[in-house]
Amino acid sequence: MKILISADMEGATGVTWPADVLPGSEQWQRCRHMFTSDVNAAIAGFYDGGADEVLVNEAHWSMRNLLLERLDERAEMLTGRHKDLSMVEGVQHGDVDGIAFVGYHTGAGTEGVLAHTYLANSITGVWVNGEAASEGYLNALVVAEYGVPVVLVTGDDRTGIDARGYAPQARTVAVKDYVSRYAAVCRPPARTAADIRAAAKEAAALAVRHEPREGGPFGVELEFDAVHLAGAATVVPGVERSGERRVTYTSPTMYEGIRCFKAVTTVVSAAVEEQYG
Repeated sequence: MKILISADMEGATGVTWPADVLPGSEQWQRCRHMFTSDVNAAIAGFYDGGADEVLVNEAHWSMRNLLLERLDERAEMLTGRHKDLSMVEGVQHGDVDGIAFVGYHTGAGTEGVLAHTYLANSITGVWVNGEAASEGYLNALVVAEYGVPVVLVTGDDRTGIDARGYAPQARTVAVKDYVSRYAAVCRPPARTAADIRAAAKEAAALAVRHEPREGGPFGVELEFDAVHLAGAATVVPGVERSGERRVTYTSPTMYEGIRCFKAVTTVVSAAVEEQYG
């Protein structure tokens, strides 16, 4: 049994505000240890449950945040940017039986600690075929096309609620409870590690590949916080204005859909000016 862990940081133990997750800050250095602790707990739990192999795909910001020197030595880590499938890179090779979303968070425009979708700001909402979509939702649609189930989701309590919509069978762990976008009631890392490990052990039983699900076409709509960003997004072929601050595009598969989404967010982030957005 091979497990892929997609590891994001905003939903990690102890993380509550931007300095906790922005590379280079003192707080980021501190929170990297708790982030690595969450991932190690998931690794241990999956091995407890019978996994033969665990690959961790670093999925936050620079994708160079986890401490390799502190990683469970039984696992391997894919680190760095510019990967075909970004946050779920590695799922496409046909050898993954289940995927875990560790350190995930809710989507742009919703309640949740550090809630966003790909861009920290600028995007105020994302919808797929009319349904509000977080990063977890988007990534779940991608991995379904490879027959891989989402078996574990960790983050704040609102992230677990969000996961019920795209992976109702998955085990969930709340490492903190939402108070505001920048505040949470946090559990200590020793406690969250035990909770994640226990949930991962149970989740291993759910790691059974199924037939690939092709649910397309996928109509993706994004809303931005400024008019000029919608205009910038239309530079990407196939992306059209659907409102003053909205754009839309349609992809036959989510493989193509997530790659177009990444192109749009890359172009839009380049169009953001300091202070004025």
